[in-house]
Amino acid sequence: MSEIVYDALVIGSGAAGSFAVKELTAQGLSVLLLEAGPAVGPKDFDPARKKAPASSINIWERARATIKGQPIQARAAFFTERFSHFFVNDRKNPYTTPRGEPFLWIRGRQGGGRLHSFGRVLLRWTDDDFKIRSRTGKGVDWPVSYDELAPFYDEVETYLGLYGNKDDVPTLPDGIYAKPASLTPAEQTFKQAVESRWPERRVVSWRYIAPDADRMPRPLREAKATGRLTVRYDAVVRRITTDEKTGRATGAEFIDRNTGQVSTARAATVVLSASPIESVRLLLNSASARHPDGLGNSSGALGRYFMDQLPCLAFGSFSKAKGWASDESAPTDPFYNPSGGIFIPRFGEGDAARGDFDYQGSIGRAPVSADTDARLAFFGFGRMLPYADNRITLDTRRKDAWNIPVPHIRCVMQQEEQALLRRQEETLIAMVKEVGGELEFIGSPTGLKEMGRGAFPEADAFSRFMFRTWFRKTMCMGAAIHETGGARMGESPEASVLNPYNQLWDAPNLIVTDASAFPGSGIAGTTLTVMALTTRACRNLVDQYRAGQL
Repeated sequence: MSEIVYDALVIGSGAAGSFAVKELTAQGLSVLLLEAGPAVGPKDFDPARKKAPASSINIWERARATIKGQPIQARAAFFTERFSHFFVNDRKNPYTTPRGEPFLWIRGRQGGGRLHSFGRVLLRWTDDDFKIRSRTGKGVDWPVSYDELAPFYDEVETYLGLYGNKDDVPTLPDGIYAKPASLTPAEQTFKQAVESRWPERRVVSWRYIAPDADRMPRPLREAKATGRLTVRYDAVVRRITTDEKTGRATGAEFIDRNTGQVSTARAATVVLSASPIESVRLLLNSASARHPDGLGNSSGALGRYFMDQLPCLAFGSFSKAKGWASDESAPTDPFYNPSGGIFIPRFGEGDAARGDFDYQGSIGRAPVSADTDARLAFFGFGRMLPYADNRITLDTRRKDAWNIPVPHIRCVMQQEEQALLRRQEETLIAMVKEVGGELEFIGSPTGLKEMGRGAFPEADAFSRFMFRTWFRKTMCMGAAIHETGGARMGESPEASVLNPYNQLWDAPNLIVTDASAFPGSGIAGTTLTVMALTTRACRNLVDQYRAGQL
């Protein structure tokens, strides 16, 4: 393989990597994709795996996964055995955290990455997220604005064919939707109650994509169809190689996941899309004489300013609606459950409770009898500010199954985050109660608060005991699975790792396009923004490559 010099090497095949190979092959480049995990096919989506959980806590599914080597992955809030093969084995893929400061690193290594296990919700960010320092005096502004990203949002949404509605919400820009998304009768009642009570609060449907019937993400599939993409699965990248004279990237060293054989791939340009923690780990492990502190670390910022969103989880019931309804907006999938639900974006300017948080949830979608109050569930996401000492470093004392140093992850809330998280929880409790709902619990990294009948009142006593026991390990930082930062973009090489087009300041023929590039955490899912940024960055990379500037 080392004899071939590709135009581009892409590392990782998830949201960022799949859009990278689509864009690069469409532009006529020869591309090699290295994916650390196996290929994914129809056998991985066996409808027989789609079983109803034994209980709403699914304690036994989590216990079985823990025994099989997934003690971290099994703590993901919405983990199920059906998807267990789309999460890594934690014994083979360890990491460390400071004592008493846990972080959940939920990850998947296979063709398509976490696109097989994420909620498929795709939301735009706004200048409330991109220009946070200009707005609040805290954090840092992105070197790109909403207006610059909007055409790329348009392009990605049009390509994927989203379900969604034009909602005209100032704090959540409308996108381009192929088909409408529905609310259940319970959600419509909740929406009317909230919006009539608080004019600056809006309740909208999810904006999402349906499961791909072909089981391979469309951009990956289309890149393969060009004939210009070579895919090497089971290729665990160890380090990015660089030229000793110029310092530029020349390719990568990788290890065959199954045989342990080491190979080298060569390319004129490199796209790093391995997910935030893994991409930073790779850059740190690519130290050389020319890059002594890690590739791209001349500023000392590599690994720093790592963030996740502030998570809170709440379950309860809604007395103004009974029973449940299925959402038939999208075609029924034999493997996945139906998508859909409600989203409450950042409140409008005039709302006294406005803060940098939002809520994603569902009402009346969980099966109950026709005369039972509709079930209600919410997950809240809050903004985390970037701090230099929240960072990813290499723990050279521990190695993974391929003898690569593991990442050490520090992601700790400061007073600012603790205060915001309290407001995030208190606002949700008050809002639900005011419109006729009743929470049974709400929990976050600050702990579990039970109310009324308590958490999962219908579950058996042992399951409830285990839920309470495990809660702090489950709802800690990382639980939002929206991690960002570590290789942030910026206007100057002194304070950032990447330039405004995701290029490494220290090696401009390498771009990093996953959420490690994000200078701020935002408060909504990162996936759509990752896809838009990747398209923009790859287009710029191709222009420079063709002009001989790399």
